[in-house]
Amino acid sequence: MRGYEQFKKRVLKGKDIRQEYEALGPEFAIVALLMRRRLQQGMTQRQLAARVGTKQSAISRLESGTYNPSLVFLRKVADALDARLEVSIGIK
Repeated sequence: MRGYEQFKKRVLKGKDIRQEYEALGPEFAIVALLMRRRLQQGMTQRQLAARVGTKQSAISRLESGTYNPSLVFLRKVADALDARLEVSIGIK
């Protein structure tokens, strides 16, 4: 993850990129947490997909941020990662 963090820090120095990134904060946060959990468990996308009952390409889309998953799908992924899905809504 260290390489990713260095890359992220460098890229977010650009104002336009940083604003877009911040607007997508919740989506990126979910993806980052799921990827981190998968990697901590030493699991490949293919292995996670098998546990979820889907294809590797669905996990890839989820992790790329180009897919808007349902809560049901996120719950399945969390369960497959031995994690708990928590959803909250805060006041702006």
